Amino acid sequence: MGDVSLSSLRKVAYAAAFLPLFFQPAVLHAETIFGAMEKAYKNNPDLNSVRAALRATDESVTIAKAGYRPQLGFSVSGTQSSFANFNGTAVGNIPADKYSADYYKSDVQLTLTQQIFDGFQTLNNVRSSEAGVLSNRESMKADEIQILLGAAQAYADVARDQQIVGIRRQNLNFLKEQLKAANARLEVGEGTKTDVSQAEAQLAGADSLLASAIAQLRQSEASYMQVVGEMPKDVRQPVRATKAMPTNLDKAVALGIREHPSVLAALHAVTSAQYQVKSAEGSLLPGVSLQGSLDRHNTDNPSESTDRDYSAASITAQVKIPLYQGGSEYGQIRKAKETVGAQELKVDYARLSVRKQIMTAFAQMQAATAAITSGRKQVAAAKLALQGVIEERNVGQKITLDVLNSQQTALDAQESLVNAQRNEVVASYSLLAATGTLTVRSQGLQVAEYKAEEHYDAVKDKWFGLRAANGK
Repeated sequence: MGDVSLSSLRKVAYAAAFLPLFFQPAVLHAETIFGAMEKAYKNNPDLNSVRAALRATDESVTIAKAGYRPQLGFSVSGTQSSFANFNGTAVGNIPADKYSADYYKSDVQLTLTQQIFDGFQTLNNVRSSEAGVLSNRESMKADEIQILLGAAQAYADVARDQQIVGIRRQNLNFLKEQLKAANARLEVGEGTKTDVSQAEAQLAGADSLLASAIAQLRQSEASYMQVVGEMPKDVRQPVRATKAMPTNLDKAVALGIREHPSVLAALHAVTSAQYQVKSAEGSLLPGVSLQGSLDRHNTDNPSESTDRDYSAASITAQVKIPLYQGGSEYGQIRKAKETVGAQELKVDYARLSVRKQIMTAFAQMQAATAAITSGRKQVAAAKLALQGVIEERNVGQKITLDVLNSQQTALDAQESLVNAQRNEVVASYSLLAATGTLTVRSQGLQVAEYKAEEHYDAVKDKWFGLRAANGK
């Protein structure tokens, strides 16, 4: 009867050890990896900060276009003075018996200035700013990709850690049953104190491993919260990315070098810098401007017999030809040209960086896929081996230590498989990110796509207005 009880304990413990890997209960409304990416795309504060910075960059075009527009100014001045008469004779409107009087003077001027030609500086400044906006827009897209990747990785990390916690908790239960069985065998004279001590040591180690796994899970949940904006709920084991996945490495590299936002951002930055060279060269050309003014002058001078009150209007054309400005204009031109060279090198760096990321992610995905295939075989073999060792221990051919070692091998196999599954998921999304195709549209995310063009179109030709898009 005692043998039947021990055998039953072993079978239950053995089944429990593999339960979390092969069976996960269905959960209604479980969070998916796509749901995590949707929430991160909408709520991530870092990404929203980048979007706000892009809106600020949009205003650079409006600022540059101010060079095309007139400048209107209005000025008012007034003067009050005192006049003293000590001669005893009449002076102007001041009678002889009056020794002092006040003197008033006022001027009102309205001025309109229009730049006619500035060496094409305004034109090139506008074009440079427009290219700068496009560069920053692509940089924002690169940030969006990184946030989506961060959400996918955070989701996969939580899924992995939850499974490892489950595996180690079941391992702890298994070892508790092994300790009970060792004590039971000791009581009936079939075991030794060494068996009990070994089971106790293994149990203590399993308890420590479980605590470590729980701590890692809490850390992954905190990272998830940071990226997604809320704590994970009902996370399930995700599968590798399939949407927009390149079919081979060569196509992936070609796609990334051609379309990755970081490469496009660098190319637009080169264009922006080239227009800055032209703008700097414009400082060597003549400038033409017109200025119109309307003046109203009023004087109430008691020392004069009549007051002066008159208006005047004028139009002035000015041609300014720069001859030498201390050499600063030449330094600005050289500086702008060096900036172009620096930006061109950044294009090369961006392409090399994209190539490296693609090749790394592709290799990691292949390695993880191979590890999953071998890991499943290893888990199945460890399952059979553990069952065989338990049966051999039952007939006295193996000892408790053999069972514990076999269980540890099974535990390692399960955790290795879970890690490989996580690595495959992360590597697949990393590959999409490296090619620049991890986007809301390509993944079919159910979230409104941020349209940077809407704010740009709203402000690029504005002449007036203080209120920003954030309402401030």
